[in-house]
Amino acid sequence: MTTRHATAVQKVSVLTLTGMVVGSMVGGGVFTLPGEFGEATGVLGAVIAWIIAGTGMLMLGLVFQSLAVRRPDLDSGVYIYAKTGFGAYAGFNAAFGYWASNVAGNVFFMVFTMTTLGTFFPGLGQGNTFLAVVLASALVWLFHFLIARGVRQATVVNRIVTIAKLVPILTFIVIVAVAFEAGTFADNFWGGDERSVGAVFDQVKQTMLVTTFVFLGIEGASVYSRFARRREDVGRATVLGFLSVLAVFASVTLLSYGVLPQADLAKAKQPSMGGVLESVVGSWGSTFISIGVIISVQGAYLAWTLINAEVLYMPARGGVMPKFLTRDNVHATPIAALLTTTLAVQLVLVLVLFVNDALDFMLKLDTALSLVPYLLAAAYALKLTITRETYTAADEPERRKQRAIAAVAVLYSIFMLYAAGPKYLLLASIVYAPGTLLYLLARREEGLRAFNRAEAVACVVLIVAAVLGVVLLLTGSSDV
Repeated sequence: MTTRHATAVQKVSVLTLTGMVVGSMVGGGVFTLPGEFGEATGVLGAVIAWIIAGTGMLMLGLVFQSLAVRRPDLDSGVYIYAKTGFGAYAGFNAAFGYWASNVAGNVFFMVFTMTTLGTFFPGLGQGNTFLAVVLASALVWLFHFLIARGVRQATVVNRIVTIAKLVPILTFIVIVAVAFEAGTFADNFWGGDERSVGAVFDQVKQTMLVTTFVFLGIEGASVYSRFARRREDVGRATVLGFLSVLAVFASVTLLSYGVLPQADLAKAKQPSMGGVLESVVGSWGSTFISIGVIISVQGAYLAWTLINAEVLYMPARGGVMPKFLTRDNVHATPIAALLTTTLAVQLVLVLVLFVNDALDFMLKLDTALSLVPYLLAAAYALKLTITRETYTAADEPERRKQRAIAAVAVLYSIFMLYAAGPKYLLLASIVYAPGTLLYLLARREEGLRAFNRAEAVACVVLIVAAVLGVVLLLTGSSDV
C-alpha cells in the first residue's frame, strides 16, 4: 500500500454505511417479488419463507456485526474472515467467488435496466440487442469514472440514489395497502389445491433463491469497514439496513396477495410490481414503477461496484490476489481493482448478445456464487466461539449467545445450498475453478507454496465439479 493511500483514506458515517447496505440489497429484485412469489407459493408459504429468510439473514447480519467488533483488525470482511479461519485458498475463493457473483449481478442490473427501457424504446428489446449492450456499456464506464474520482463523491451519490429509489417502492406499499382486499388475500392463502406440510415446504423451497438474491448485500458495511469512522458503526449499519429492507420486501410481497389472484401475480410481466400497481391505479402505475426500477438498479450497480473494487483490492494487499490489484490513484481509489471489475462487467455484457434469457442466467449465477462466501464467514464466527479465541472467562454468556447465532447462520447457509440444488453449485464451480490461476500467480509472487494437503484436495474437487458443470451445460442436462 502506498503512503498516499494510507493517509488519504476517507471516513464515512453510520448513515452512509447504512446506505451502502440498503443500496446493495434494494436493487432490481424487489420489483420482481410479486411475480416470483406468485409463481411459487401463496400467502402461507410467503410468510414462512420470509420468516426463514429473515431469521437466517439476520443471523448472518449479526455474525458480521460480531466479527466487526471481535476482530477489528480484520477489514474487507467476507474475504478476510475465510482466510483467517480456514487458510489462504479458502480466503481466495471467498474473495474471487464473491467478486464474480457481483460481476454477474451488475450485468443483471444493466440488462434489467435495458429491458425496462425496452417498454418505451423497442430497439432495446429484452436488454440483449446490440443497441442495448452499447447503451449499457456507456453507463458502465460512466460509473467507472465517477468512482475513480474518489470514494466520498461516489458514496454521496449512492446515498442520494438510495433515497430516490425508495420513493416509488414506498409509494407502491401505501397505495396497495389502501386497495388491499381481505377476500383476495384469503383466496391466495394456500397457494394451491394441496393443503399439506409437504406441499407448503416445496413452495417455500422454490422461493429460497429469490430471497437469497434480494438479500445479497447485507455484508456491504462489513466489506467497506476500513472507511467507518467507528468500528461499531459497521454492526449498527448492518442491522439497521437489514431490518429496514426486510420490512420493505415482506410488505411488497404480502400486500400484493391482497390485490390480485395468485394466478395473475404468477403471469405478471416483469417488473411484476408494475403490473400490481397498474391493476389499482391504471397504466401510469406501470410507468411509475419502471422509472423506479431504472433508478434502483443503477443505484445498486453503483453500490456493488464500490464494494467489488474493495473485494479485489484487500485480498491483493493480503497476498492472495496478484499484486497489480493493489494500485490506487491520486484520489485513493483502488483503480486497478476497479478497472478489472469494469472490464469484467464489460466482457460479460458483450456475451449477453449470445446468451438466451440473460436475466435469468445472471440471477442464478449471481446467487450460486455468493453462497459459499456466506457459509465461510458464518463458519469462522462459529469457530471463534468453539476455540474461545477473542473471548475471556468473563465473556462466557456472550460466547454462548454468539455460538447460537453463528450456528443458525451456518445451518441457514447450508439449507440455502440444499435449496439451490447441485446443478447451481456445479455452475458456480465453472467460475471458481479457473480463478485458481490468479491464486497460483499470487502465491508465486509471494514465494509461497501453492497448497497444503487439504487445499490440494479442495482444488481437485473444485476442478472435477467444474468439469461436471461443463458437461451438464454441453449436454443440455441443466435448465439454467
